[in-house]
Amino acid sequence: MENFRLEVVATSLESLESAIEGGADRIELCSNLFCGGTTPSAGLIQAAISESSVPVHILIRPRPGDFCYNKAEMNLICRDIEFAKQSGAAGIVCGFLLPDGNIDKEITELIAELASPLSVTFHRAFDVSRDPFQALEDIIEAGCQRLLTSGQKNTAIEGRDLISQLVKHAGDRIIIMPGSGVNADNIQQLKETGAHEFHMSGSVNRDSASIFYNDKVLLSDNPVRDSVIQMTSKDKVAAVKRLI
Repeated sequence: MENFRLEVVATSLESLESAIEGGADRIELCSNLFCGGTTPSAGLIQAAISESSVPVHILIRPRPGDFCYNKAEMNLICRDIEFAKQSGAAGIVCGFLLPDGNIDKEITELIAELASPLSVTFHRAFDVSRDPFQALEDIIEAGCQRLLTSGQKNTAIEGRDLISQLVKHAGDRIIIMPGSGVNADNIQQLKETGAHEFHMSGSVNRDSASIFYNDKVLLSDNPVRDSVIQMTSKDKVAAVKRLI
């Protein structure tokens, strides 16, 4: 029997609980999922690791936007990795690009060394890199254990042809983990890529507890975000888990 694993995103303790109840094999912990995710708070990291019954990987991304970081941002990244290690994280999730769109192999290698012995996943910065096959080789040579990718498309199901090629090229040198838009309707097709690990958010919106809204003030660029709480759906996770 093939051994498939499901990683689920959690942005809160509520989402963590739902993901685990749904059958998550591993958690990627982050904040601000609406912009691709950023590093979660120290409090959330410690509480999630303490409460989780499955391994927790921490997203290390100091800000939204591109994946070219200055010295001050790299200092924050290193501090966050040290904190994740001290807190008992099982792994980190990160990604670094050069301005020309290639993988910043030197920085990635340094970060992998700093994070050791934690598992290192190179995230979807890969999906906006210049050459996917050269990027794959650079990520492997830098010492990462896993690559999260949508096959350089908006969703994994759209990028499944490239994902299949990446799985073949990678062999047993690195784990290729499809992510973005993974759900019960497409997981069977994604299994056909040859991948054995999958990444999903299973997000739903629940209403805010607030019963008063000042419609003259927006706290974000999307008014919907001011009135709902994004969280992980136990049912969506369980639906995928049943099929793998």
